[in-house]
Amino acid sequence: MKRKNIKQIVGIFLAVLFTVGCSDILEEEPRSIYTPDYFKTEEGVYSGLTSLYAHLRYIYGNGYYLNACLTGTDEYTYGHGADGNFKNMDLSGVGTLTASSSRSDVLWNNTFYNINTASGIIENASAVGITEDLIAEAQFFRAFDYFLLVQTFGGVPLDLGAGDLAFNTSTVRTSIRNTVPEVYTLAVFPDLISTVNNLPSNGRVTGGVTKTLARLYLSKAYLTYGWWLENPNNIATYPEANRTDPDGHDAQWYYQQAYDVAMEAINDPGPFGLEDTYYDVNVGSNDRNKEMLLYADHTEGSEYYDGSSHSYNSGSSPGNFAVWMVTWDYTFLQSAEDTSWSSVVRSVQREAAQAYGRPWKCMAPPIGVFTNTFADKTNDSRYDGTFVTSFRGNWNKGGLTNSVLYNANGLAVEPGDAILTFLDEEPSDAIDYSNSSYDSNVGAGVLPGRSDFVISPHGISRYAWPNLWKIGTYRTDNGDGLGQPNGGITRPFPIAKFSELYFIAAEAAVKGASGSMSARELVNVIRARAGVWRWDNNGNIEKIEDDSSEMMAATPSVIDIDYILAERSREYYGEGYRWYDLVRTQKWSEYAASYQICGPGLGDHTPETFTRTIENYMYLRPIPQGQLDAMEMSETDISAYQNPGYE
Repeated sequence: MKRKNIKQIVGIFLAVLFTVGCSDILEEEPRSIYTPDYFKTEEGVYSGLTSLYAHLRYIYGNGYYLNACLTGTDEYTYGHGADGNFKNMDLSGVGTLTASSSRSDVLWNNTFYNINTASGIIENASAVGITEDLIAEAQFFRAFDYFLLVQTFGGVPLDLGAGDLAFNTSTVRTSIRNTVPEVYTLAVFPDLISTVNNLPSNGRVTGGVTKTLARLYLSKAYLTYGWWLENPNNIATYPEANRTDPDGHDAQWYYQQAYDVAMEAINDPGPFGLEDTYYDVNVGSNDRNKEMLLYADHTEGSEYYDGSSHSYNSGSSPGNFAVWMVTWDYTFLQSAEDTSWSSVVRSVQREAAQAYGRPWKCMAPPIGVFTNTFADKTNDSRYDGTFVTSFRGNWNKGGLTNSVLYNANGLAVEPGDAILTFLDEEPSDAIDYSNSSYDSNVGAGVLPGRSDFVISPHGISRYAWPNLWKIGTYRTDNGDGLGQPNGGITRPFPIAKFSELYFIAAEAAVKGASGSMSARELVNVIRARAGVWRWDNNGNIEKIEDDSSEMMAATPSVIDIDYILAERSREYYGEGYRWYDLVRTQKWSEYAASYQICGPGLGDHTPETFTRTIENYMYLRPIPQGQLDAMEMSETDISAYQNPGYE
């Protein structure tokens, strides 16, 4: 993959302006070069703002960035189709994480040009009478990018060539990294405080940034910086800096600020709020709902405005292709045309539908996800609203005329019936995986009396696992057929949700903050919603059931950070939160040092234990090698630019 770097980007600032939503912001035209004079025009400001939204699609929805956020945590390991992009990130001995192999380069390579564009707007927009709320949009995105960078790499440069936080137009091939406290106190906090004060409650455009979103990120930044100051496991930072706040505050002060700002957003939500059910948060027909505070938008209406082919995307941004990485190759599932099994057909075919899509089989969930994280599959709707565990026949959409096929135990199945089920629990009867009578060419087994092949939680392997439903493909133009499952996904990719405000406030309360709601009360708001059902996703049937009382009663009387992390995984599983959560709380090595999964071979159902080597220096990702190679500095300075441990 061709890498960009700071010096090239901030000097020339190529800004590919793909559009971001269904509103008048889309009228802006692409522009190749930005100058201060251009930002002193109304057209320039609006064009620049468009690019700030558009850059989200080069990060969120990019499958390699999702890999960097999840592989190597307790949520994902590598699947049997993985290459070095995924094995290196897993840290389990099958690859090595280096400055050249780390896929956090996706973030580094797509933020600095955006930061510079934001600075250009902030510096120059007032010259043409642009209002404070529009300038605040640029401030939000500058803070947003710096917050991502400082969490991932440690201290990063505030001076891109023209001074700290100044718009740069000259090619610069040197760089100096600021410290973590400098990035937070000079960039992240001031910009976010300004956006809270100046952004409106309602977005200027569909999906536009708002006061509630700014409060979410300000509270999250306060929380994260509080952890950084506390540093409970004595993990080193870089560039080296004392864990003291330039403004004289301690970690507890920041925890309280995180709580207070999150509660302000909860109590003054504007047009946002929680959806009634977890299913409604994630079902494709309800995209851009009131819980979504920020997303990398896409459109089904136009390839041009989407920036991606809707018939075939090769796996590149700005297309949304993240979920392909966590999808196993269910398309090998087959059933028989007659009871003798003399002729078989593919009974579950690749379809542009939320449960299916394109299988790249690169990232597989460990067994612990199903036995520990999602242990309650009865009351808690989030398991059913996260995974595809029932793969149903759709051969009729692929042009096959058979009205009936024969499946496990030689039993008949029709279109829409389950062909393979990943069981919720270990069955009382032993699963027959031998396939001596009924051939499952994906290595699944049979249970007496069932027409679907089955795999139990302890049989989940690097070859076959439940798909990630929540961010799966969704299109409305399939007609009666399979649609275009190889095209870029036309759904928005979720970045920030209103629900996280409850988790931020709860985590801050666990860390000592106080206020009108306790950590348990805050978590129980989310857990109560998780107990409300309106649809059984994998049963494909209406389910009107309220298990909120059971969910709240099961919450421990005293909430600790481990329970917060468990709840965050249940709520945001597979969306890209996990590495940041475990690094913030310094729990990564504790949670992900080992995991169980079955082998990569067809029919492997014997769990194996794998260990990871997660050293303290790995809590910062390496500066990409492409950045180092392009800088014209002494070898000593270039070496010092890299995070320790990656030389």
